[in-house]
Amino acid sequence: MECLRSLAQLLPRAVGLPRRTLCALALGLTPGTRSVAACGRAAELLGRRWAAQLGGPRRLPAAGEIHRFRTSDVSQATLASVAPVFSVTKFDKGGKVTSFERKKTDLYQELGLQARDLRFQHLMSITTRNNRIILRMEYLKAVITPECLLILDYRNLNLEQWLFRELPSQLAGEGQLVTYPLPFEFRAIEALLQYRINTLQGKLSILQPVILETLEALVDPRHSSVDRSKLHILLQNGKSLSELETDIKIFKESILELLDEEELLEELCLTKWSDPQVFEKSSAGIDHAEEMELLLENYYRLAEDLSNAARELRALIDDSQSIIFINLDSHRNVMMRLNLQLTMGTFSLSLFGLMGVAFGMNLESSLEESAYSYFQTHSGPRGSTRPSLTPPA
Repeated sequence: MECLRSLAQLLPRAVGLPRRTLCALALGLTPGTRSVAACGRAAELLGRRWAAQLGGPRRLPAAGEIHRFRTSDVSQATLASVAPVFSVTKFDKGGKVTSFERKKTDLYQELGLQARDLRFQHLMSITTRNNRIILRMEYLKAVITPECLLILDYRNLNLEQWLFRELPSQLAGEGQLVTYPLPFEFRAIEALLQYRINTLQGKLSILQPVILETLEALVDPRHSSVDRSKLHILLQNGKSLSELETDIKIFKESILELLDEEELLEELCLTKWSDPQVFEKSSAGIDHAEEMELLLENYYRLAEDLSNAARELRALIDDSQSIIFINLDSHRNVMMRLNLQLTMGTFSLSLFGLMGVAFGMNLESSLEESAYSYFQTHSGPRGSTRPSLTPPA
């Protein structure tokens, strides 16, 4: 009976027959022949009929396989339903802006990318995949195609003014971009790199005057003591300067990786490989790879200037800290010298107390028996007393 039950559960899906028909075939056997052999014959009969319908022998799927297939389908449906949703802003060549939302699975399929390409797991990265440029600069995530620029998840990042006022005009050629005559991806890359450099420059412009003012107050010779509140401000600004130096270093390293790889420079020229006319012009006249290299070298040099300015500010902080430590050491030496003087004075005064200590102790000596060792008083005229050194009669 257990064999019949398993057959009744598995074979309807495999053969395509109704379960009622299969049960009738199985129950058509006599009760006395419902054994293992009878079950085997019934299975053989149904197998032949199934093979005749499908045109050949075929293995029946096991219960574990059916369960596994069903679980895989359910898991795929579950993952698709919980896929992250990107807020996408699209900029075309004319500067037209379109905003929409798209699931990650749908977005990378439309762009011809893979799921790992939209992870944006690095702080600063510029990579190419399937004639697409995937770019991330800190919190800015972008995908560049030969026809458009996609900015992902820009909300709550204070990018609205740059995105909707400055970027469209730059991509349309109305801004001050040196790559305007070149294809669209050049303008998009330059606009993003320019925004990143301006952001780093703005941070340095905010930190520099505050640090200089704090250092000037700390090293002022007119102040004999160090203001602890100024030291706290200097410590916070020093941490911010360290973070800025790290950001500049990451930016420089990412640009330098592209400059060291000639193949990557070629892959960044998207229109060169998608438009035959542009490819012919690049081969005959202007080499787009060289233009891309010059563009990246320009922003690498700007990042190097920022790095030098931050390094000079760091050196100024270190020198000022050395001066502050020297002043503190000088004050500490003065306090140590005063402490030594007080200690020596106290020791000198204690020497004069040794005589009183010696005679105040209950020790016998010949001095207490001498009449001339201590002053004595006797009555003078009119009841007055005066000291006398003469021994009594």
